[in-house]
Amino acid sequence: MPVGDVVNVVGTSTCIIAMAHDTNLIEGVCGVVPGSVDPELVGIEAGLSATGDIFEAIARRANTNVRELSKGLEQYRPGQTGLLRLTWDNGDRTVLVKADLGGVTLGWNLLHTAQDELFAAIEGTAFHTRIILERMAEGGVPVERVINAGGIPQHNAVLNQVYANVLGRPVLVPNGIPTGLGSSIFASLAAGSHPDLDSAQAVICLPFRIFEPDPAAHAVYEQLFQQFKALYFGFGGVSGPVALDHVLRDLKRIAALSSEPAPSDVAERVPI
Repeated sequence: MPVGDVVNVVGTSTCIIAMAHDTNLIEGVCGVVPGSVDPELVGIEAGLSATGDIFEAIARRANTNVRELSKGLEQYRPGQTGLLRLTWDNGDRTVLVKADLGGVTLGWNLLHTAQDELFAAIEGTAFHTRIILERMAEGGVPVERVINAGGIPQHNAVLNQVYANVLGRPVLVPNGIPTGLGSSIFASLAAGSHPDLDSAQAVICLPFRIFEPDPAAHAVYEQLFQQFKALYFGFGGVSGPVALDHVLRDLKRIAALSSEPAPSDVAERVPI
């Protein structure tokens, strides 16, 4: 795994692991340890306190499961729900490190469904991940590609595409469960099966699928992320008072624009 690749282990919670040639302590990032990932590099570890657990809770309240509730999510467009969700349902692990925070969802109306909330929660975990990656980048950690591992990404293409669109970076998803591969790689080195780490990775690591960010979707998410970022540090008690009078109107405006058919869709419906 070259410097610039970030592993994003998305499961019940999320563990984010990056590497750098050299970096100092990063505010709000608890794990900065030389040699923890690669003997020659500094490992940087952070994460979300809850991810899949949030999705499960939403489905449970709707008397269904995540698999069923996810059917049709591929039809959703960025910001279409009009909801903005701070995914602090189990507190904030990084970068605020505050366990006493709670989840916040803005923009509710009488027509919203559990599926709308699920999509907004996926967007919210992606926004929170971007908060973390930006903090790492401020500390000198390069972030060029994101490798989505863990139990969820192999079964949820929508989540991977949303993450790519929010982060503005390619998201790589292994074609299979990568659990235990790291141990296998270092065991092969200890046994002398491979001369170095790169050679072992080339042979043992799984092939992957790439989700490229969509520029139009990223532009919408850029607007939503600025709202999320202000609320994240405002409600998180870091930035001081935050003006909220525009947020709900902006969410409605973005939702209305996202719900409009794309020009190609309109062309398909216009009789010739």
